[in-house]
Amino acid sequence: MIKRILIANRGEIALRIIRACRELGVEAVAVYSEADAESLHVKLADKAVCIGPPNPKESYLYVPNIISAAEITGCDAVHPGYGFLSENADFADICKKHQLTFIGPEPKIITLMGDKSEARAAMTAAGVPIVPGTAPLESVGQALLEANKIGYPLIIKASGGGGGKGMRIVRNDSDLRSSFEIAKNEARMAFNNDEVYMEKYIEHARHIEFQIIADNYGNAVHLGERDCSIQRRHQKLVEESPSVFLTDELRRKMGDIAVKVVKSVKYTNAGTIEFIMDEHKNFYFMEMNSRIQVEHPVTEMVTSIDLLKEQIMVAGGAKLSIKQSDIRFYGYAIECRICAEDPANHFMPQVGTISNYIPCGGPFVRVDTHVYSGYSIPPHYDSMIAKIIAWGETRKEAIARMRRALAEVRFEGLTVNIAFFEKLLKNEKFLKGDITTNFIAGMGV
Repeated sequence: MIKRILIANRGEIALRIIRACRELGVEAVAVYSEADAESLHVKLADKAVCIGPPNPKESYLYVPNIISAAEITGCDAVHPGYGFLSENADFADICKKHQLTFIGPEPKIITLMGDKSEARAAMTAAGVPIVPGTAPLESVGQALLEANKIGYPLIIKASGGGGGKGMRIVRNDSDLRSSFEIAKNEARMAFNNDEVYMEKYIEHARHIEFQIIADNYGNAVHLGERDCSIQRRHQKLVEESPSVFLTDELRRKMGDIAVKVVKSVKYTNAGTIEFIMDEHKNFYFMEMNSRIQVEHPVTEMVTSIDLLKEQIMVAGGAKLSIKQSDIRFYGYAIECRICAEDPANHFMPQVGTISNYIPCGGPFVRVDTHVYSGYSIPPHYDSMIAKIIAWGETRKEAIARMRRALAEVRFEGLTVNIAFFEKLLKNEKFLKGDITTNFIAGMGV
């Protein structure tokens, strides 16, 4: 059994891990940069270690300092959260070499599933439907030849990562010529890997992901889907479960395939299988995220299963506490990502001090955040400062509850994106569930 976990992350996910540790009777050690000395996860951890300056490359991404922090505090495990080193196979391997349990999949599986082109090949071998696409591309000339075989529109993607980096939609040869090197440069800067490939771009698509978790004994389950179609520049903004677009039959089929994927690569711990779905409900494997997701609370709200606790127990050698037949889904849940950014100014990131934080509350509303009154937002990290999750017996009730929660919450002294969500949640097409990955672009924002 794991006794003490070093949390190799910051912000709300670090706090979320601390809470799971407390309920399991496991000690939690926080790490922090000089910019995060007053962060809530530092205050609430059992121990905290400063690992460097504000620049992530010198702190949250600097492996020697993280390993040293784990060793000097007597940790026996490391939880990477999401982002930063969470999908870094080298980091997972180094943890293993220092007798630290990495709370996630094996390094070789992170490598396989983290390389998008390798993952596509593995899924093809497993008989899982994938979007028509290419192997890694060496030159724009090769890309043009492949494009004319597959047909436009296409999307260029980075092999080494996601989040919209190294991603470009191209609709003709001219687009491809002008975008190819830009995508490669973006990929190089974001992932230290400039390899890119192309896929057929599916217009009017939905982004549907299935939450999975597997243990070290061959047991694997899915915990239903999340519809993540509301995105801006390929970044998710709103997630909900279940998807109004899926039939029960389609949900069973996709869930079975998600579990098949997990078992085919001998995956362990939590992750998501991501699908793209066209307007005719044809679906294709897109990628796998080998970590816990930002939007995991949506699944927890409709299943009453604590994914972080399951992660820790599985990593500690326990069998899954749940079987597929045990999992029940109740009602609807929706999540809004609250970011320090100005919707009226092209969503420009904001920094400053929250002079007064007033949380929302009431029945069936959850807030995951690391901020408080007097907290200063550092400029060095992602702009997300909170997640608000609302549950209802129906989707209509969940949306109404979210609107009420957004009207209550205050982050005074700082501009945040709440006004955008208030507009979205009144949109007639959104209310009908008529959403796609280009929905936000259609709103003109």
